[in-house]
Amino acid sequence: MMEKATFAAGCFWGVEDAFIGVPGVVATRVGYTGGRTDNPTYQEVCGHTTGHAEAVEVTFDPELISYGRLLDIFWECHDPTQLDRQGPDVGDQYRSAVFFHSEEQRRLAEESRDRLENSGRLRRRIVTRIVAAATFWEAEEYHQKYHQKHGGGCGF
Repeated sequence: MMEKATFAAGCFWGVEDAFIGVPGVVATRVGYTGGRTDNPTYQEVCGHTTGHAEAVEVTFDPELISYGRLLDIFWECHDPTQLDRQGPDVGDQYRSAVFFHSEEQRRLAEESRDRLENSGRLRRRIVTRIVAAATFWEAEEYHQKYHQKHGGGCGF
């Protein structure tokens, strides 16, 4: 039975890239979650009026990849110490967040965050939010698999 994981870590194009092709990941889609309005558009999210984060929903086979390994990829693909930004992308839509789909995911996310926080690898405190998954609104088609369609990458 497939499971879902949802992560926000800056520009959703680069975050999606981190999960595409990973054995056990069967699908990815980019979209918006964690906000106040229904069916937001990219322009609305970028206008900072909806409260949504750019996020990636990962569908995975837990027989082939663990949620813990997905968390490892999440922590590695961005800087979790940057508040409401990643590199040159600034705004609340670029916040770092784990949107958990079960209490087990919540527990694993908190444990992995704490391990990273205590590892001494980061110079600043982790600001990643760990919150319950909300409605995931799929982004416009032109955002899906953007780098695969157009080349490029975010350099993570």
